Amino acid sequence: MLMRTALGVLASGAPLACGASNERGARSNSAGSETTVADSDAVLLAAGDIAACTRGAYLTARLLDSLRGEIIVAGDAAYESDSDPNPYRTCYDTTWGRHKRRTHPVPGNHDVEPGVARLYFDYFGAAAGPRPGGYYSFDAGAWHVLALNSMIDMSPGSREAAWIAADLAAHPAFCTLAFMHYPRFSSGPHTRQWSAVAIFRLLDRAGVDVLVSAHDHIYERFAPMDSDGTRADAGVRQFVVGTGGNVLYVIESLEPNSEAHDVNDVGILKLTLHPRGYAWEFVPAARSDFSDAGSGTCH
Repeated sequence: MLMRTALGVLASGAPLACGASNERGARSNSAGSETTVADSDAVLLAAGDIAACTRGAYLTARLLDSLRGEIIVAGDAAYESDSDPNPYRTCYDTTWGRHKRRTHPVPGNHDVEPGVARLYFDYFGAAAGPRPGGYYSFDAGAWHVLALNSMIDMSPGSREAAWIAADLAAHPAFCTLAFMHYPRFSSGPHTRQWSAVAIFRLLDRAGVDVLVSAHDHIYERFAPMDSDGTRADAGVRQFVVGTGGNVLYVIESLEPNSEAHDVNDVGILKLTLHPRGYAWEFVPAARSDFSDAGSGTCH
């Protein structure tokens, strides 16, 4: 069940231990996801950095045609250019737009460029959250989900930080996920977004289990960590999924605690949310030798 809330959440209790396992191996067919989904489970399909009228966005949109679940867009849904002043109507609507009714977006840096933010909010409407903040929350099965705007002030004294604390306090779910555009950690060219440090610390202290981000056009999975980057069983596991369709980046060196990465495939992160844990699977949009799948428990 999915339920959007008008205001959001933060529980201040100390987090407990979190365990995880993973499996990696060659994939022969990108659309053949075999994760078992129980009636009590919810499925989230995640990616960002999507529509620049490139072939990649068409491939990932076609992949979504074969996958059930709610879609979370981790920013940069579309890219404005001199030749395309409204890419939401052209590049996005002609690809991911057919899944608009099940989509939950947050803004990225390209979504808030001068003159573009209005187009972003106009296109997604109520699904984008209240203007001008663009942050909101909803429930997915037994999980509570925070949709955050990393393009505005997220410092401890900010309105968004106060909203996060209030929202988490009002929705003390056993399992919690957040998604936003800027990653706290990444092995791509935009490594270690210091603007995300404070909010990552807040999420970690609140016991949030999973953070989905984008911005770097790569796929990467990290071990659970605290805000300082120290591996911690009760920390936040972060995914970078900037693989929605735009041109991919390269990785020159890996950040500590990076457990899996891919720079060759556009694709979708499929998260199956169990009442007390989760399973992840990166699903490439085309045939690939890369795979990353596993499971973790909530704390």
